[in-house]
Amino acid sequence: MDLDPELAELRPLGGFFVLRTAPPAGTAAGAPDLARLPTLAEAYADPALAHGALTSRVATVAARLRTPEPRVAASIGHQGLAARLWSAALGCAVLYGRLPDLDPRLLRWDPAASAPEDLWLTAVRPGPGDAAALADAVLHGHLQPLGETLTARYGIAAGLLWGNAASALAGAARELDRWARAHGRGDAAVRAGVLAGELLAHPLLRTTGTRTGTAFRRRSCCLYYRVPGGGVCGDCCFARPPRSSPGAASE
Repeated sequence: MDLDPELAELRPLGGFFVLRTAPPAGTAAGAPDLARLPTLAEAYADPALAHGALTSRVATVAARLRTPEPRVAASIGHQGLAARLWSAALGCAVLYGRLPDLDPRLLRWDPAASAPEDLWLTAVRPGPGDAAALADAVLHGHLQPLGETLTARYGIAAGLLWGNAASALAGAARELDRWARAHGRGDAAVRAGVLAGELLAHPLLRTTGTRTGTAFRRRSCCLYYRVPGGGVCGDCCFARPPRSSPGAASE
């Protein structure tokens, strides 16, 4: 199946999977003025900008989580965006067998929006939907420059961010598997599992954790336990929140 202009097959999967395709500004009721929204390419390039899009997003996440630690907000924000990117990409690859061009210059984003973040794809250009294409699009095209920017600005360890990336991928695959089996789409469930397995074997992700079936246990911690009222996630390396500052396992 080729990609349709609105990527409508993603809609039944839920908000994390939806990838909005952009109408020209002002041509639809409620459509944002996309010219005012930064591209993800602009966001990844702003580590030195005090008022850049990524800095703004981290501040927004920090305020909503009531955390005084920018590093914690940066990690949680990173995982949220990684989950959106993986969900949309994996959903397309599984349901269409194709992947739209996800060049960061084609994706616009509102850093002040609530989660899951709205992503607007300004042109639908179909390409291959195999694991290599997914790795090029998401790992190399997005998560690598995003991680480098966050490490440079907030001092977050690369291992923590790759753990976030793997966790987000495993979560997207698990949710897609759940949806596919509930709707009699065993073929889609199998394809989601195969693609996720191939991607988690990628050199950037293969040391981040262990996957058994659709379950994933990471070797790092996203730092959510440091959020007021937070705890450990279901795939965390910790069984309970650490009492002291995070050590090597969470870095």
